[in-house]
Amino acid sequence: MIELHVNGKGKSVDVASDTPLLWVLRDNLGITSVKYTCGVGECGVCTVLIDGESVRSCSITAKEAAGRKILTIEGIPDDHPVKIGWLEKQVPQCGYCQPGIMLQAVDFLTRNPTPTDTQINEAMDDVICRCGSHPRIKKAIRFAAEMTTKQGG
Repeated sequence: MIELHVNGKGKSVDVASDTPLLWVLRDNLGITSVKYTCGVGECGVCTVLIDGESVRSCSITAKEAAGRKILTIEGIPDDHPVKIGWLEKQVPQCGYCQPGIMLQAVDFLTRNPTPTDTQINEAMDDVICRCGSHPRIKKAIRFAAEMTTKQGG
């Protein structure tokens, strides 16, 4: 048994220790917001937060994630500036990639709450949205940063 801490709750899973976290979240815990696309950590669609940092869940094993705090999009409050920005700037098109991209944005804005447009471009350069919603994604991140700044942090 492997003990995971997902979205604030302890979870025990009976899986091989080398099972990618992506499949544990989807198949064992039913968290289907974490999507499979490339399987090699390149696209960013399967991104989750582990101990506050964005991690490609297809590239980390269940054993490596054990005992660490794992957050999926469901663990981010609805009033989080990134979630509000996504709605305000009407980012989603098909929505497939959005949970992973949003989590990468949460990590980025936590580390850099007042980013420049260049920093936003660089931070989000390695996540892929096939629908082409990147311009709206960048506007939503800018909106979330401004919202956070107005709220005082």
